[in-house]
Amino acid sequence: MKKQLLTSLVTAAVLSTAALSASAQNIAVVNGKAVPKARAEVLKQQIEQSGRPVTPEMEGQIKEEVIAREIFMQEANKRGLANSEAYKQQLELARQTILIRSLFEDFQKKNPVTDAEAKAEYDKAVAANSGKEYKASHILVESEDRAKAIIAEIKAGKKFEDIAKKESKDPGSGARGGDLDWANPGNYVPEFSEALIKLEKGGMTQEPVKSQFGYHIIRQDDVRQAELPKFEEVKPQIVQQLQQQKLAQFQESLREKAKIQ
Repeated sequence: MKKQLLTSLVTAAVLSTAALSASAQNIAVVNGKAVPKARAEVLKQQIEQSGRPVTPEMEGQIKEEVIAREIFMQEANKRGLANSEAYKQQLELARQTILIRSLFEDFQKKNPVTDAEAKAEYDKAVAANSGKEYKASHILVESEDRAKAIIAEIKAGKKFEDIAKKESKDPGSGARGGDLDWANPGNYVPEFSEALIKLEKGGMTQEPVKSQFGYHIIRQDDVRQAELPKFEEVKPQIVQQLQQQKLAQFQESLREKAKIQ
């Protein structure tokens, strides 16, 4: 009798432990079906990978989302929607998307951008943008005659900035009185750049400068040695850019190798 009682107690303890273990692995039980915590962990990982921290409040929202999905999935299965052709087609597209994303993530993991590559790209950008920067202003109009008239008006005492705000066809700089801020002259079209660098500080073009955009009246407001950010300041952006380039090259190489009939 004592032996039977002991056996029953041991069995009950084992079953209780197993139930607790199963409960610890589940986030909830919906209509008798256990919802594993692993589903919540997957959602949590997706949020973290997007760069957002998962707060305690958000963990509660994730739990509610997982439970809601289980409720809706059970209802969809009751209605036989999992057997519909539309569902199967969407499921296949989702499978392809996930698999392709995994391929790209695997490539980037195995082909990281090195510090040497990032520094070489930075040095190339520095070489292309070194030298002088110019702070320029301009007024852009459609006709040469109007540009000449504006030059005459400015010489007669009218303010450059007022005319730019009123008449310039460049809406961005026009709203600022023609101000283009600091820039490397290479950022502008050649006709504009050539005219700008010939001017003295404070000087204005005496004749309209024609470009593909129209006729410019250009003023050089200031000049300085180019101020470029340090490597560490722009390294994340450079790495991201190079990652995208490597991935694009990988994608193109796969297309070239593929036998398409």
